Amino acid sequence: MTELRRRGGGGEEPDGTENISDKEADGDDRLGLQGDTEGECDVDTKADTPDVPASSADTDNTPQCLNKALEGLPPRWKNYWIRGVLSVAMISGFFLIIYMGPIALILIVMTVQIKCFQEIITIGYKVYRSYDLPWFRTLSWYFLICVNYFFYGETLADYFGSLVQREEPLQFLSRYHRFISFALYLAGFCMFVLSLVKKHYRLQFYMFAWTHVTLLIVVTQSHLVIQNLFEGMIWFIVPISIVICNDIGAYLFGFFFGRTPLIKLSPKKTWEGFIGGYFSTVIFGFILAYLLSQFQYFVCPVGFSGDTNSFVVECEPSELFVLHEYTLPALLSNVLPWRTVTLYPFQIHSIFLSSFASLIGPFGGFFASGFKRAFKIKDFASTIPGHGGIMDRFDCQYLMATFTHVYIGSFIRGPNPSKVMQQLLMLQPEQQLSIFNTLTSHLRERGLLPPPA
Repeated sequence: MTELRRRGGGGEEPDGTENISDKEADGDDRLGLQGDTEGECDVDTKADTPDVPASSADTDNTPQCLNKALEGLPPRWKNYWIRGVLSVAMISGFFLIIYMGPIALILIVMTVQIKCFQEIITIGYKVYRSYDLPWFRTLSWYFLICVNYFFYGETLADYFGSLVQREEPLQFLSRYHRFISFALYLAGFCMFVLSLVKKHYRLQFYMFAWTHVTLLIVVTQSHLVIQNLFEGMIWFIVPISIVICNDIGAYLFGFFFGRTPLIKLSPKKTWEGFIGGYFSTVIFGFILAYLLSQFQYFVCPVGFSGDTNSFVVECEPSELFVLHEYTLPALLSNVLPWRTVTLYPFQIHSIFLSSFASLIGPFGGFFASGFKRAFKIKDFASTIPGHGGIMDRFDCQYLMATFTHVYIGSFIRGPNPSKVMQQLLMLQPEQQLSIFNTLTSHLRERGLLPPPA
């Protein structure tokens, strides 16, 4: 790392003995930080921490009209109103995208993924002063394309079998998809090896690792979000909504009642906000699950119709979204005035999802705070005034996406007949006949089909 500091773009080396607290104004001035947010930074005292030049992530891009309307308020309340107005705008946009359907949701997930990747990679460029190294920008985006091609190709083959079966080029791409993906990655790997420059090997390998860890965190998780979407839009909307609710609830409870610090990585986080966010999230998730479970549009798996070449969201709702009567445990029935309750089973699952979003999900934010402190930056970017970058808003969503995917696979999902049928349609005719004869014999042995005439 000392080698990196010698190569740094002319900046002074940080003093290894300097220790600047979160509340010292001179630290904020030196790093170009403004405001009072949870991403407030201190300086890591380790001498091998790379310094990051001030960037657009550390500037205030609040619209002038909003700044003018709030200019008379104290900084704390001004930040509160900016965050509130922008939060309402983002939530309204989220509802609009849901109304536009699955295609719009897939496109917004891809857009968020690309923006998050760009924000993290840009920090890597600034940390390791890699602008003058050959091919690093190109290779980073090339690897992003390769990984997206692999994941979305797998999704295309799994969920759009009827479309793939009709188109000859898609049949070829589907059959050799993994080989093509591996060949594309190998091409990028070879380009990286050929781009290695003497005296810069360590720096280049730092950036190679940085790119791949970013791909693992961002692209893999966004792929899981889309996988959840195809299980039914309710598995997309509820997890995202409860994380947003927890973020808002924890912020409000912490703002008005916060007294006890929760974790040093985020000095603005308090136990009052953490606990208040938990209860508000569980209640919100329980109510939201009840509302959405009533509509086929949200509970049915998202499929693709080969007849209309469009997404279809029609089905007979599973038992998960049919009202059941449950007997309350003795402890609750003695306290509450009723002995039974009528619920959708999904509401019970929403309690587990909400608990994860409230208790474990924030650790994604703590991880992001630690990352920003390690490199002495306030936010990943300044895309959203009062909030920071896109990654600042979606750091907890990625943990939630993984948990939801694992939860569905472990406790919810059974065999999917439509997916099995799509895979059968992609087989050769003789293979289909063989499966048909085997299945017919099996059903006759079980007495489900009459014996042959």
